[in-house]
Amino acid sequence: MTNMKSKSQSQSDEAEGPDGGWGWVLVVAMFVSSSLVFGLMRSLGIFFVEFVQYFEESAQAISWISSTGLAAQQFFSPLAAALCNAYNPRVVVMTGGFLAGLGLTLASQSTCLVHLYLTMGVISGFGWGMVFTPMVATVMANFTRRRALALGLGFSSIGLSSFAFNPLFQLLVETYAWRGALLILGALSLNIVPCGALIRPQRRSKAPAKVDSETKSCASMLRRIASYLELSLLTERPYLTYTLGVTLFNVGYFVPYFHLVAHSRQVGFSEYQAAFVMSAAGASDILGRVVSGWFSDLGHFRVVHLLTLWTGLAGVFIMLLPVSSMSGSYAALMVISLLYGFCSGALTSVVFAVVPMIVGVERTMGALGLLQLIESGAGLLGTPLSGKCALKLLR
Repeated sequence: MTNMKSKSQSQSDEAEGPDGGWGWVLVVAMFVSSSLVFGLMRSLGIFFVEFVQYFEESAQAISWISSTGLAAQQFFSPLAAALCNAYNPRVVVMTGGFLAGLGLTLASQSTCLVHLYLTMGVISGFGWGMVFTPMVATVMANFTRRRALALGLGFSSIGLSSFAFNPLFQLLVETYAWRGALLILGALSLNIVPCGALIRPQRRSKAPAKVDSETKSCASMLRRIASYLELSLLTERPYLTYTLGVTLFNVGYFVPYFHLVAHSRQVGFSEYQAAFVMSAAGASDILGRVVSGWFSDLGHFRVVHLLTLWTGLAGVFIMLLPVSSMSGSYAALMVISLLYGFCSGALTSVVFAVVPMIVGVERTMGALGLLQLIESGAGLLGTPLSGKCALKLLR
């Protein structure tokens, strides 16, 4: 009797998440893949000035490159979630890594902005979308008590890669020009493929399919697709309220990471000074993610309240960034960048940890996919709107 009870207890614990074991291997895989998705995406500002000079286009037109990539990553996330629910997260992530590398490789041969929109934007963005949501959902499914810490450690690579990638990309551009640099980034992105291979196939307990006319009907197919996409979440008020809040702050989240380098150079700082500002923000981002994840798991405050705090502070420091740079003080710009980096990193550790609390672990994959889809419009408009505002302010 006690033996049967211990077995059932261990099975329930495994269903909730082991908080260790292979889950930490998945955290490492998420660490690497996140750096090659969002870490790379946040460091593309190094190419901003190069694209403006080479294609002789406006800052607003160039801004659509990163916006298209971010929007594609978020727009295709529900498809990635549905494919994971229907098939295997391992195959989905590995395919996404291949597409991310392919898009950047093709972008190195671009002769006009449309080519960059299609390659860096659509193809690589599609690949990024197939990587991010499955990796995050897989890690969260393997943790319960240490979920925020696991996410913080996995996401810390975004800040670390931002710290390392900005001067590295600047060096690559100066050594190999922007075409050679993009070719190297395409090769780096292929390292996502072995990260996906670390995901263990999940056992599925599906009921045997009934072979009748209803199974083959269009209505049955639509119901199956809706179940894979978790569309029922769109009728639940808590999930919709949370999604709206995330969408609103996503409008400005990536703006500093794309425009700050070019803006710093416009106000008179050198190329490496501007790149180091981004590196410093990336370094504080690392600390913010880990500290926030650790502090959230202590349970002293509700995770939603911590998310509100970090989001509000990040918004304040975004507003202070242009003021500090236009003052001509490099020290002021550095301090505000450090504070923004810490807060933007801190909110990332808890923003996804809230999702299982709202919808449950079993629907996390679909919830993340829909969340990314809804906020894709904000990601698409954020940097072009900021570029348009910058043009008006400079007139």
